[in-house]
Amino acid sequence: MQNYYIDLGSSTIKVYCYENELQLLEEHSIYFKNDFDAEKGISESNLKELCDYFEKLKSKYDLKYYNTYIFVTGIFRNLIPERKQELVKLFNDKFDLHFNIISHGIENYYLGNNYNGKKVLIINMGGKTTELVTYVGTKITDTMNLNLGVADLLNNFSEVNNEYSGNTVKEMENFVAERLSNIKLDKDYDCAIFTGGEERFELLTGFNLVKNTLFNDNIHRYMVSLEDYIKGTEKVFNDISLKELYALMPSNPKWMDGARSGAIIPLVLFKMTDVKWIIPSDLNLINGVINDLK
Repeated sequence: MQNYYIDLGSSTIKVYCYENELQLLEEHSIYFKNDFDAEKGISESNLKELCDYFEKLKSKYDLKYYNTYIFVTGIFRNLIPERKQELVKLFNDKFDLHFNIISHGIENYYLGNNYNGKKVLIINMGGKTTELVTYVGTKITDTMNLNLGVADLLNNFSEVNNEYSGNTVKEMENFVAERLSNIKLDKDYDCAIFTGGEERFELLTGFNLVKNTLFNDNIHRYMVSLEDYIKGTEKVFNDISLKELYALMPSNPKWMDGARSGAIIPLVLFKMTDVKWIIPSDLNLINGVINDLK
């Protein structure tokens, strides 16, 4: 039987189906962080867009309670219990679907994999937070949740999404480094995995990717050196226009609004850990859900 798995985060909704293999059907960006209030909830306009989108999804894919699994992360965790309960009730009454807000711990668990005994830093970045998970082999050995995300950079650097960025990589990097100056990170990682559609993004924008020779999990095909990651980021800031970025992802161009800012927090973390190789990843918690079922 074909089941549907939906990852609903702070800014992007990803819809997957699974029967014999996992397939990304579509994605849609809504900036839930805009006008967000933990006590009042998401904005009326965002709530309407969310409901309108799920009306379309329910009709398009014939979503049912028994064949649809929604995993909600990011900013929704910050809602007070009453607002969370309202969303659960809304989805139950309006769509006959379960609105399942999962914890950081569960999300980190699902991001795990077999990394051939390597010590791996996973960077899972959202709009308001960034989760760091250390794996050694198949075991989580450390986690850290940073109160810093893409939205912080977008809010502090108003010219980053000019046609060509009016803010430099360096000035944004300095901002993040200052915000993270009080944390301590290991410096013996074999690599860092940067999740959230990064492999697709780096392929589209022409980063100098090479074959991943560190491990083979049939998911992560490429790696990029820190030097080439820096060059690729500078290219996205200075040589590729916002219009061109949008054109690279016509089905969901709004995703590209966070592309430039989204490169900076990982860049600072790569330098803080002295990591030499970065694994760009489209790994999603839904991959982990499916692997857990096998």
